Amino acid sequence: MAQHRRKRRPSAHGASATDTPVATPAATPPPAASTAAVTASPPPSRSEARNEAVRAKLAPLQPGERPWALKIAALIALLIGAGDLVTVLVKGAFDVGGAHAGASGVILFSVLMLLCAWGMWQQRYWAVLGFQAILVFVILFFSVLLIRAENLLAVVAGVVVVGGGGWLFYKLVRVLSRIQMPKPPSR
Repeated sequence: MAQHRRKRRPSAHGASATDTPVATPAATPPPAASTAAVTASPPPSRSEARNEAVRAKLAPLQPGERPWALKIAALIALLIGAGDLVTVLVKGAFDVGGAHAGASGVILFSVLMLLCAWGMWQQRYWAVLGFQAILVFVILFFSVLLIRAENLLAVVAGVVVVGGGGWLFYKLVRVLSRIQMPKPPSR
C-alpha cells in the first residue's frame, strides 16, 4: 500500500509540514511499555463481574431435580397439547373466537407441545429452549391483542398471559442455564 501524506498548515517559520521527513511506523520501534499494555487484558466490567459471581453460584441440575418453573412449564405444555388434541378429536375442528384453525395444524401443534412437555420433564435443553421460543410468540401475539382489546375481559386475559408468560420466561432462563447443554458428538 502506498503511504499517504496529509498537507498541514504552514508553521510559523514558513516551512510546510510536508518539507519535514515523516517517520513511518516501521522506522520507529515501539516502546517496551506499550507492548506490555497491548498484551494485558483490560479489567472486567462491573456487569461481567456480576455475571461471573452468578455463574459461580449455579450448580447443574441433578438427575431427579426439577425446579418449580420447569414443573409449571411442563404442566402448561401438557395441558395445552392435550386440550387442543382432545378438542380436535372430539369436535373435528378447532375454533376460538370465531376463527377456525385447520385440524392438521392443531394436531401438529399439539404433538409439538406434548413433545416439549415430555422433554422438559426429562430435563432436555432443546425442550426448554423450544418452549421458550413458543412462549415468546405467545407473549407477542397477546401483546398485540391487548392493544386491540375492546372489553375488560380481553384486557384481563391479555395482561395475565403477557405478565405470566414473561415471568415464566424469566424464571426458565436460570433453569436453562443449569441444564447442561448436550455435548457435541465426538468424531
